Amino acid sequence: MTSVHSLGFPRIGHKRELKKALESFWSKEIDEKELQARAAQLRDRHWKIQQTCGMDLIPVGDFSLYDHMLDMSCTLGAIPPRYGFSGTQVGLDTFFAMARGSSTQPAMEMTKWFDTNYHFIVPEFHENMTFSLSSERLFDQVKEAQALGIKAKPVLVGPITYLWLGKEKDLNAEAHHEAQHHHDDSACHGHGAPVGNACFDRLTLLPKVLPVYAEILERLAGMGVDWVQMDEPALALDLPAEWRKALESAYQTLSKGKSPKILLATYFDSVADHAEVLKALPVAGLHLDLRRAPQQLDSFLKNYPAEKVLSLGVVDGRNVWRADLDAGLKLLEPAHQHLGERLWVAPSCSLLHTPVDLDQENELDAELKSWLAFSVQKLDEVAILGRALNAGVDAVAQELATARAAVHSRKTSPRIHNPAVAQRLEGLGQDDGQRHSPFPTREAAQRARFKLPAFPTTSIGSFPQTPEIRKARLQNRKGELSDADYQKAMEAEIALVVKEQERLGIDVPVHGEPERNDMVEYFGEQLAGFAFTRHGWVQSYGSRYVKPPLIFGDVSRPTPMTVAWSQYAQSLTQRPMKGMLTGPVTILQWSFVRDDQPRERTALQIALAIRDEVKDLIDAGIGIIQIDEPAYREGLPLKRKDWDHYLNWASRAFRISAQIAPDDVQIHTHMCYSEFNDILPAIAAMDADVITIETSRSQMELLDAFATFNYPNEIGPGVYDIHSPRVPSVEEMVGLMEKAVKVVPAERLWINPDCGLKTRKWAEVTPALENMVEAAKQVRAKHV
Repeated sequence: MTSVHSLGFPRIGHKRELKKALESFWSKEIDEKELQARAAQLRDRHWKIQQTCGMDLIPVGDFSLYDHMLDMSCTLGAIPPRYGFSGTQVGLDTFFAMARGSSTQPAMEMTKWFDTNYHFIVPEFHENMTFSLSSERLFDQVKEAQALGIKAKPVLVGPITYLWLGKEKDLNAEAHHEAQHHHDDSACHGHGAPVGNACFDRLTLLPKVLPVYAEILERLAGMGVDWVQMDEPALALDLPAEWRKALESAYQTLSKGKSPKILLATYFDSVADHAEVLKALPVAGLHLDLRRAPQQLDSFLKNYPAEKVLSLGVVDGRNVWRADLDAGLKLLEPAHQHLGERLWVAPSCSLLHTPVDLDQENELDAELKSWLAFSVQKLDEVAILGRALNAGVDAVAQELATARAAVHSRKTSPRIHNPAVAQRLEGLGQDDGQRHSPFPTREAAQRARFKLPAFPTTSIGSFPQTPEIRKARLQNRKGELSDADYQKAMEAEIALVVKEQERLGIDVPVHGEPERNDMVEYFGEQLAGFAFTRHGWVQSYGSRYVKPPLIFGDVSRPTPMTVAWSQYAQSLTQRPMKGMLTGPVTILQWSFVRDDQPRERTALQIALAIRDEVKDLIDAGIGIIQIDEPAYREGLPLKRKDWDHYLNWASRAFRISAQIAPDDVQIHTHMCYSEFNDILPAIAAMDADVITIETSRSQMELLDAFATFNYPNEIGPGVYDIHSPRVPSVEEMVGLMEKAVKVVPAERLWINPDCGLKTRKWAEVTPALENMVEAAKQVRAKHV
C-alpha cells in the first residue's frame, strides 16, 4: 500500500491561538504552565486533524513556540555564551531571550527561510563550540503523540542544513558589541568562506555536532519510533563541493548507530544534481518536491535502490490553489508502477507556509473558494491521490471529478483575464522602463527643485500605529464608524505626524501611513485581480502572522489609492512631502500568487498599476515618491543559474513603475535585512534616485559593498535599528555616519532610520528622531 504523510503542519491554530498564548505569556498574563498547556492543546488538535485526513505518518516536533531552527539550536546546546546558558536544559527564559532579546542582551539574527516569507533565528557558531543534548522538547512531544495513538514521525533539521544556515562569530567581537547592543558585524561572511583572522569555517563543527544527532536518533529508536524525517532543504542550493562531500560523510556516520529509519526530505527546488549521491546514502527514503521541480523525478527513478522509499510531493505546500489531481496522478502513476508500496505521497514541503483551514472562510464567494485549498484541504488531496493509487481511480471518481471541475472553472472564468491589461502588456517595448535622463541630469534637476541641505533627513514611511488608529480602522470595517468620520480621524493622525516632523526639523517628511493596515494588503484591497480572506493567516516569525492577499486574476488599478492622503499631508507643510508606495516585486512576493501564468507577467501587471499611481501623485504635486522593495532579494531563485532571468524582470518591473517620473521628481526605494553584495548590479539597474537600506546592525559594514561596487546614485544608510525599543545616542549615530562618509561621498548620503516606525511607540520614536536630526546637524557642520 502506498503511504500518505505530511511533512509539517501550521503551528498557529485556527484562530491564532498560539499568538494569543505567546503574547499573554510575554505580558505576564499567564505563566509558563498555562502556555505549555495551550501549546499541548494545539498539538493534540493538529495531530488529530492529520489523522482524520488519513495520514499514515504524522510529523512531530514541527510545532515550535517560536521557530524550528531555534528549537534545533536549543536541542543541540548551540547557545551563544552571552545568554549565560549553564549547559544543562535550555529554559524558556533563554529560549525567548535568543528569539526576542532581553533587558541585557540583543536577540539573535533573523533572516528568511530560503525563498519563503518565513523568518528563522540564525544559529551562531564559534570556533571552540561544543554541543550537547540540551532540550527534552522533541522527546516530550513524541510521548504526547504516542499517548494519543498517533503514529509519530519526528522531524529534525538535518546537520548539513543546520550548519549551512548558521554564521560564524568572533567571540571577542561579540563581547565588544554587547556593550553597544550590536553584534551582527561579528559574523564571518559568506557560506563556507570565512573572512578574518579570528574566523573559521563552521563546517569544521560537523564532527562535533553529529554525536548529538546520533544520540537523538538513538533515544527516538528506544521510544519505538519507526521513521524520522531529516530535513535537508539546503541541498536545493548551489552547495560548495566540500559541503556536498560532508553530506555523504555525515549520513555514513549517522548510519552506524542505532536509529529509526531516516527519510531525508528535500524541497523548494530540484536536487537532481545530487541524485546519484542521494540514492547511495545510507538512509531508508528520500522526499522530493515535484511542485517546484517535477523534471527531477526521472533522475531518481532510474536505478532507484530496491530497498528505499521515495516520497513525492505533488500537492503544493506553499500556495493556496487547489491541486490538479489529474496532473498529480500523471506524475505519480509511473513512479507507482516502478516502486509499488515504496512510493509515498505528500505535500511538496511543510504546510507551515499555508493557512490552516479553508472551511473557516465563510465570506469568500463560492467560485473563488472552489479554487482554493488550505492546509487541511491539501492533506485531503494527498489522501485522495493515495487512494487512487491503492484502490484505482474509480474509488475516488467523485473527488477527482470535483477537482477537475474546479480546475476547469478557474481556467475559464471571465474574472481571471482582463483584455485591457493584456493589451497594455503587449504594448510594452524594450525601451519601456527607462527614465527620461541619466541620473546626473536628474540629480541636478532635483537639487534645483528641492534645495535640500547636505545629509538630508527623512524616515522610511510609517509612524506608530497606535491602539487608537487600529480601533478606528476596526470600527470602520464593522460599520461602527462612518467613512467620513474615519477619514477625519486619519487626517488628525496625519496632522499630528506632520506637525511633529516640522518640530523636529526633518527635511523630507512623510504622512505616517495611519490609514494602512499592511504595506501589501492596503494596496491589494484597491487593485483589481486581488481577493482577501478573513482567516488566511500564516506565520512570518514568532507571534508575527501575516494574511497574504490572493492574486487570482489580471491586476489593474481602478482608482487612485494614496493620492488624497498625500495631497492632504502636503497641504500641511512647505517641506516636500514624500509619497509612499509598495513596489511590484514586494506586492508579488508577499501575496499568494496565481500559478497559471509566469510570475514575471504578474509583476509587470502590478508595475503598470503602480505607474498609474505614480503619475497621479506627480499630477497632484508630490515631487518625491518612495517605491518600497524590501522583498526584492527575497524573490531570488535558489540556484544561481536562474538569477539573471529573475533580476532582469524584477528590476524592469521597478523601472516601469517609476518610468513616468520627470527628471525633477525624485524616486526613492527602500530595502532591508538582505545580503546585497551579490546583486548590487541589479540594484543599480533599478535606477532609483535614492536607496535607503538597513545598516545599523552591521555598523555600516554593508556600505563597504556599495563603495566597492561604486554605486552611482544616492544612499540613505539607516542610523538606528527600529526593531529595538532602545533610543540610540547622537554620538552613536554620528559615529555611524562618519563610517559612511569614509566609503560613500558625502554629497550622496542621506540620514534615516533602518525601516518604518509602525511597530514602535511614540515615546521611543520622538527621542530617536530628535537624536537623528541633531546627528545630521553635527555631520553637516563637519563635512560641509
